[in-house]
Amino acid sequence: MPTSELLIPVRRFRRRQGVFAWPQRPTLASPRAADLLPLRQLAADLKRFDRTIRPRIIRDAAGPPAVRIRRDHTIASREAYRLTITPGGAEIRASGDPGAYYAVQTLRELVRTGGPKLPACEIDDSPDYARRGVYHDCSRGKVPTVRTVKELVERLARWKVNELQLYVENVFTFKRHPAIGRGYSPFTPEEMLEIQDFCKLHHVRLVGSLASFGHMERILQLPQYTHLGELPGHLGWKGGTTLYPGDPGSIKLIADLYDEFLPLHEAEDFNSCCDETWELGKGRSRRRAEKVGVGRVFLDFLLKLHKLCLKHGKRMNVWADIVLLHPEILKDVPKDIVMLNWAYGAEDANRIPRTREIADAGLPLVVCPGTSAWISHGSRLDNAIGNVSRFAAVGRKHHAEGLLNTDWGDGGHRNFLGISLHGFAHGAAHAWNGRAVNEDRFTELFCRRVFGRNSAPLAKAIRRMGRTHLTCGQRGGYGSALYRALVEPLVPRRRADHPWIDRTDPAGLRKVLSQLSDEVIRFDAPKGADGFEMLAIREMAAGMQMDRLASRRALVAHRLRAGKPVAGAELRKLADQTHRVTRDFRTLWMARNKPSRLRDNLVLLRRAENESRRLAKR
Repeated sequence: MPTSELLIPVRRFRRRQGVFAWPQRPTLASPRAADLLPLRQLAADLKRFDRTIRPRIIRDAAGPPAVRIRRDHTIASREAYRLTITPGGAEIRASGDPGAYYAVQTLRELVRTGGPKLPACEIDDSPDYARRGVYHDCSRGKVPTVRTVKELVERLARWKVNELQLYVENVFTFKRHPAIGRGYSPFTPEEMLEIQDFCKLHHVRLVGSLASFGHMERILQLPQYTHLGELPGHLGWKGGTTLYPGDPGSIKLIADLYDEFLPLHEAEDFNSCCDETWELGKGRSRRRAEKVGVGRVFLDFLLKLHKLCLKHGKRMNVWADIVLLHPEILKDVPKDIVMLNWAYGAEDANRIPRTREIADAGLPLVVCPGTSAWISHGSRLDNAIGNVSRFAAVGRKHHAEGLLNTDWGDGGHRNFLGISLHGFAHGAAHAWNGRAVNEDRFTELFCRRVFGRNSAPLAKAIRRMGRTHLTCGQRGGYGSALYRALVEPLVPRRRADHPWIDRTDPAGLRKVLSQLSDEVIRFDAPKGADGFEMLAIREMAAGMQMDRLASRRALVAHRLRAGKPVAGAELRKLADQTHRVTRDFRTLWMARNKPSRLRDNLVLLRRAENESRRLAKR
């Protein structure tokens, strides 16, 4: 079996003569307690594949079992392993618990690929990157339940991801500042610790991430914190979005938040964020910025945050965009701060090549591409694939210590988790062995390995829904025009109220409706799929329905804005479709998430429905 048949490709695969056929009562053995979890996963897969197979797991170091795990300290890396399959069984050798775990994940994928018979072979495997992470937005609308996070962690670990960051702006219950998370279904300390304990079982580090400078808008809008804003009122937020670094209360607030948040996380690394400090130097710090430069104003506050991280024994991580915007401060950034260089374009992301500047400055770095699933109902697939593959190659060239694949929730977080799974798996493949990833076949491979063999219709649907932002004829703009068109007024009161529908083309919109036909959407869930994957399929279907509805709304809006008549029956039908989409959206949101800001989206969707009904009566 060639490496290209594995979703997460291995480094070296050597075929041997013969095959191994699973016996009806296979014994899976290891003397190490840490190996029991992955062996239980393998046993469950075998029983799912063939109900007549009854695996037995034993803690033993002797005898000829079907699968044996041994520790071999000649294997240098704790995450590396050797998997040898002969006609007599499979042997795993690893020096550390993570390597043994990853070897079993490869064996599980071989079971999915080969079924009752596995090819005799020898696999030597190790990762490109020490840190292979996923960054999941929990602050723009959706706060996942603990169960959802655990289910996601299991899938990520299967793909050999070893780091998870949950983006927190305000979705945490701070005891000293209880107003901060109120109304957002925040995580509790107990929930964070429960997630962390589960992550550890699967060799995943839960790295804390807390907005600490920019993106403070949800805190600064509260009356007791508005005075800490750099430029109150900016972008419509009462306190703006950026802390004013000159107020002693700003660092005091962050110190309070760190005291409660950082000790919950065992990982040495901590992400202080500090990205997109848009207002810095434009408001209350303007006079100082004119004297010393905006970059220096940024650095001074960064150094204060750095001291707080050191106080808690953490290695500070920060997004690199502001440092690269002011490269004159690179030389003064402490050499233990990890730069998280992010960029989300496939071709035009100018920060990707600037990774070299961070490396040349002697700073540790992590490259941070994205799933491109946000501000869309079905992702921007080609962009995501190009962004990850290009960034992964640049990171290898400049010896980045990690790849952190980001997944955001801008604009109310209507994008579903199931849509992001393709991007997570693709990023994981590039973080483990990027040179061996087959971009042209990855989507088909993803569908077969994750959802089952009969998944060709699903692969076709993923490609189509991943390109609707192009198919609809969108001209310019970040994200998908259809995402906005779902809730944009059909008849705006002001020109500024409709920047997105007018960027689409009627012919392109009709093509979207043709490509996302009922036949394409009605793909069946594979037999034996787990509940997590079954729900992901429902989410994909809902994403396509949302793009279809958005296309219909945009077509109606084009006619109304051109002064052409639209029949009342058509508008009522549009309202009824919006009602059904709203109902399904609410159900799917609550299937994986806390209520959080669901109501914000429901208000927009119901407003769209009511507008159609109102226009139908004219």
